[in-house]
Amino acid sequence: MSDVTELTAALEYHVANTLGWNDLRPLQRASIEPVRSGADCLLIAPTAGGKTEAATFPVLSRMVDEGWRGLSVIYVAPLKALLNNLLPRLEQYAAWLGRRVALWHGDIGDGERRRILGDPPEILLTTPESLEAMLVSRRVNHHLFFQSVRVLIADEVHALAASDRGWHLVAVLERLQRLSGQRVQRIGLSATLGNPEEVLHWLQGSNSAAGVPTRVVIGEASLAQAPEVTLDFVGSVDNAATVLSQMFLGEKRLVFCESRAQAEELAFALRTNGVETYVSHSSLSVDERRRSERAFAEGRNCVIVATSTLELGIDIGDLDRMIQLDSPRSVSSFLQRLGRTGRRAGTVRNALFLTADNDTLLRAAGLLHLWGSGFVEPVVPPPSPRHIAAQQLLALALQEGRFARAAWAEWWAGSHVMDSAPEVLEYLVEEEFLAVDGPWLFIGPRAEREFGRRHFMELLSTFIADLEMKVLEGRREIGSIAPLSLTAPVIEGRKPLLLAGRSWVVESIDWDRHVVVVREDLTKGRVRWGSGALPEAFEMVRARRDVLLGAEPQVNLSQRAVARLAEVRALRHNQVAEDGSVLARGEKSSVLWSFGGLKAHATLLAALPDEFAASATADNETIRFGPAVGDDVLVGVVVEGTLPEIAPQAVDGLKFSAALPNAMAFATLAERFVDREGARRIVKSTISGGTSA
Repeated sequence: MSDVTELTAALEYHVANTLGWNDLRPLQRASIEPVRSGADCLLIAPTAGGKTEAATFPVLSRMVDEGWRGLSVIYVAPLKALLNNLLPRLEQYAAWLGRRVALWHGDIGDGERRRILGDPPEILLTTPESLEAMLVSRRVNHHLFFQSVRVLIADEVHALAASDRGWHLVAVLERLQRLSGQRVQRIGLSATLGNPEEVLHWLQGSNSAAGVPTRVVIGEASLAQAPEVTLDFVGSVDNAATVLSQMFLGEKRLVFCESRAQAEELAFALRTNGVETYVSHSSLSVDERRRSERAFAEGRNCVIVATSTLELGIDIGDLDRMIQLDSPRSVSSFLQRLGRTGRRAGTVRNALFLTADNDTLLRAAGLLHLWGSGFVEPVVPPPSPRHIAAQQLLALALQEGRFARAAWAEWWAGSHVMDSAPEVLEYLVEEEFLAVDGPWLFIGPRAEREFGRRHFMELLSTFIADLEMKVLEGRREIGSIAPLSLTAPVIEGRKPLLLAGRSWVVESIDWDRHVVVVREDLTKGRVRWGSGALPEAFEMVRARRDVLLGAEPQVNLSQRAVARLAEVRALRHNQVAEDGSVLARGEKSSVLWSFGGLKAHATLLAALPDEFAASATADNETIRFGPAVGDDVLVGVVVEGTLPEIAPQAVDGLKFSAALPNAMAFATLAERFVDREGARRIVKSTISGGTSA
C-alpha cells in the first residue's frame, strides 16, 4: 500500500497483496486509531463506502495483537440476507489471521448450530432476535459461550435505531455485557445520519455512564461527479413499465416500489412488455428471493423490482441504474437507494423517478427539494419502550431460570430501555406473568398462556408480522399473501392472484394450516396486503408545500414533469399561501391546509376544545373540521402535555402489549405518535398569517 497503516502486519500484507489494494479508503484509514483504542464508535459513509472493513480490519488487528481467543466479536445486522452476503468476505479476512467466522440466524440448521456451540468461532454474524434466542435457549450455555465477547458491531445501525428492534438490541447487549464480565466495545455502521452523536450515545448505553470514550468517524465526501437525478411523470404503473422496456436496454436496473402490491403490478407489466424481470419483497419465500437476487446478479439486460428489502447493503452485483417508482418517504431512504449505483470506476450515482399520479409527483418533488437543501432526517429511537422492558424481564427469567427480585437492575446497568421497568415488574408479578418464590421470580402461568407457543418464540421477536397465507405451487413455496386477498372470485378461480410477478389460480385453501395451493395462469391477477395511512415527517410534508409555492428541486425535470408540476400548482394554488396556513371554509365544514404531517395534526386535535375535535379528522396535509370554524380556531391552543387519541385496535398491534397495564400500553403508543414541535409551528403560522379561502 502507499503508506503504512496501524493494522497488524499480517492483515496489512494481505490487504496489499491478496486484495491488491493500493490504499485504504478514507473512512477505513480514519477508523483504525479510534477502533483500536477501544472507544465506542460510529462509522459513517455512503453505501459501498467500505464500512465493514473500516470496522473489522482494526478489530481483527486488536484480536491478533491482544491475543483474543474464543467468541470475541458479535456482528449484528437487521437482515439475514445482509449477513449471508457478508459471510464469505469476513471469512476470508479472518482466515488470513487464523481466525474463524460463523453465521447464526433462523435459516441455520441444527447441525451447524451444534458445531458452533462445540467449537465457537472468533466472530459470529447474527440478528438481534437470534442473539436473544441464544441467550434464552436451554441448549446454549450462555455463561460459557459469551464469556469472551469484547466487541459488538451493529451494521445499518440507523435501521435498527429507528425501531423497537434497536431498543431490543441495546437491552440484549447490556445482558450480554454482564455475562462477559467486561465492557463490550460498541461500533455502529451507518450511511448518512442527521444526528450521529445522538445515535452513538443511544448505542453506547451503560458505557456512557462508565466513561467509555466515543468517536464519530465520517468518511470524506466523494470527489466524484455529482449524482444524476431525473424526475419524470408517466401517469400509471403500466406506462412506467413501457418506459422501462424502452430505456437503458442492455443495463441492469433496480426499481424500488413503495409497496409489495405495486412491486407485483410493475413486475407483471414489465414481463408483459418482454423485459427479463425479477422480484424481491418481504412476502416472497426466502428461496424465491434468493433465486431472483442471484439471477439478477449474474444477468445483464434485466430488471429487479423490489421494496425496501434491497435498500440496505445486500450485494446484487454491479448495478447500472436505480429507478424509483413514485417516491420514498424519507431523504435517508433515498440516499440508501441512490448509493446502490456508481460503484464501478467511471460510473456515476444516478436515480430516475417515475411518478404515476399528481400526489406522488408532488411528494417526489418535495423530497428532492429537501435533499437538495442538504437535509437528512435525524434518527430518533421510538420513545417509551415500556413493552420492551416487559419483554426483557420475561426473557431474563427464561435465560436464568429465575432471578432475584431485588437485583434485576444489575442486568441492564441503568440502560434507558428499562426506565419504566419497576412499574412494569410490579404489574408482571400481580398478573402472574412472573411467579414468586421467596426472593426469586420465574416464568408464571400467564406468560405461558400469552407467549409460550413454540417454546416462547413469540417472546423473542420485537416486531409484529400480520397473519399471512403461505402460497405453494406443488411443493415450491412462492411466498405469502394476506387473507384479505382471498375474495370469493379468487377462491372460486375466476380471478387469479399476483405474486412474484406472475399470476396464479387458486386450486385449494387449507385455512387451518394457512396454506394456499396454486397453479400459474397468464391472466393478470391482483394481491393485497394490509396497510394503513403512513405518517410523514413534518419536514417532508412542508417540502411539498414549498414546491406548490414555487420551489424547484435541483434535479433534471423531464418535459412531462415540468408540465404536470405546473398543472398541479394551478390545481392547488388555493391550498397554500406564503404567509401561513390556508383555512378553506364551507357552509358546513372547513379544511385547514396546514401541511404538518399526521402526527402534528393528531397532536393538535387532542389539544382542541371538544366541540371542534369531536368531528375533526386529519391526514398528512390537512385537518378537516365537521362544523364550520373561524380563523381563530387555533388561537389559545396549547399543545404542551397533550397526547393524541389512540384507537384500541392500535394497542393490539403493539408487541407485548398484553404484558403492560392497559393505560400504560395506550400511553406508550400516544407518546410515539405525538409531534408537539410540529403542532406548535402550525399554531404559530396559522395565527400569524392564516389565510381564508
